[in-house]
Amino acid sequence: MERLIVFRHVRAIDPSSSLDAIIDVVIENDRIVRLGPNVGAEAAKADWAQVIAPPPGAWLLPGLVDLHAHLREPGQESKEDIRSGLGAAAAGGFTDVCAMPNTVPVNDSRMVTEAMLSRAHEVGGPRLHPIGAITMGQRGEALTEMGDLREAGAVAVSDDGRCVTSSSVMRRALEYASVFDMPVIQHAEDHALTEGSQMHEGSVSTKLGLRGWPRVAEDIIVARDLMLAEYTGARYHVAHASTEGTVRLLREAKSRGLRVSAEVTPHHLLLTHEAVGLYDTACKVNPPLREEQDVQALREGLADGTIDAVATDHAPHGILDKHCEFAEAKPGMIGLELCLPLLLGLVEQGALPLNRLVESLTHAPSSIARLPDKRIREGARADLVLVDPEERWTIEASRLRSKSKNTPFLGRNVKGRVKMTLVAGNIVFNGGS
Repeated sequence: MERLIVFRHVRAIDPSSSLDAIIDVVIENDRIVRLGPNVGAEAAKADWAQVIAPPPGAWLLPGLVDLHAHLREPGQESKEDIRSGLGAAAAGGFTDVCAMPNTVPVNDSRMVTEAMLSRAHEVGGPRLHPIGAITMGQRGEALTEMGDLREAGAVAVSDDGRCVTSSSVMRRALEYASVFDMPVIQHAEDHALTEGSQMHEGSVSTKLGLRGWPRVAEDIIVARDLMLAEYTGARYHVAHASTEGTVRLLREAKSRGLRVSAEVTPHHLLLTHEAVGLYDTACKVNPPLREEQDVQALREGLADGTIDAVATDHAPHGILDKHCEFAEAKPGMIGLELCLPLLLGLVEQGALPLNRLVESLTHAPSSIARLPDKRIREGARADLVLVDPEERWTIEASRLRSKSKNTPFLGRNVKGRVKMTLVAGNIVFNGGS
């Protein structure tokens, strides 16, 4: 059946197209066919047209892309599954989600990749893009068949949750992945320096009597990998950057034209190790929350493009995974539904330009994963998100579509809310319905 959707008088913002204007946007089936002042007036008269008059001041953005999420299927569906995870993504304005391979079994084969994609196709909504493992079983030893993974639909490889600590294995991984133009996404952590660690090494860990995780455990791996990336000419990506040192290393590498990129999470942009307070397990994440100097370096790195993208590292966990002693708690927090409203707070504070935030959630991650670019222009696929930047609301567990509710942001008042998400012209999220 033919679909006709008309947005009237909406502020369309697309930094990659140098677009920021109040216009009409007309969608036929899966494509944007017209945009400009009042171009939707005639189309809106059609009997079958769905005319959307957004709230005053609403924004229409390209669909958001998450480079780093854990959807837990297969194997841990009680925490999250592909249906609930993609539902949460739609509510957060994401049209594309890249799923990390630390499932059960690990996504280290064509069979698992294809099964994930088949399930996502059944569910519908935002697109799922599997990320395959670098090594079999994520054990850091034998490489996976990256060509098979790529052919099956994987967009990158990563052993996220575990670092590839062997320089020899990492070199071979970079060389092999480059044959298929796949980025190698590294979880940068020298495990010999973090064994038994529970949080960032600093004054708070000392006060709480918890073994600390030093910044240098990340910096050492990033420094080594950048040298390997330069030597091999491969595409290298730093997952969830968390330290001032990582930002400094990336800035220097990019100044020399290396094919490197990086992402940062909302929680590493917003929280410090002080948030752990008296053993708040909701704030236990991997890598850990750092110090104010790291937060400022990450914000500056994102603002100036040293850090390319924002990624949620959406990591759902059950109640018993968090309601326990700090040392026994699983690391991670959910983020798909909260990413945009939380980071709009940084825009309002003047810490991050709006265009740069939009770029880091749309064009930049699409480019890294080699996905079709997100644009608001004639002929582009209608992957869009409608946002009311003025709506104030309180983050409550009952409002979240994820199966898991593990976030330290419950109870926080935020400004800005996703009102509608379209994937190829299909409305996959519409307010509360």
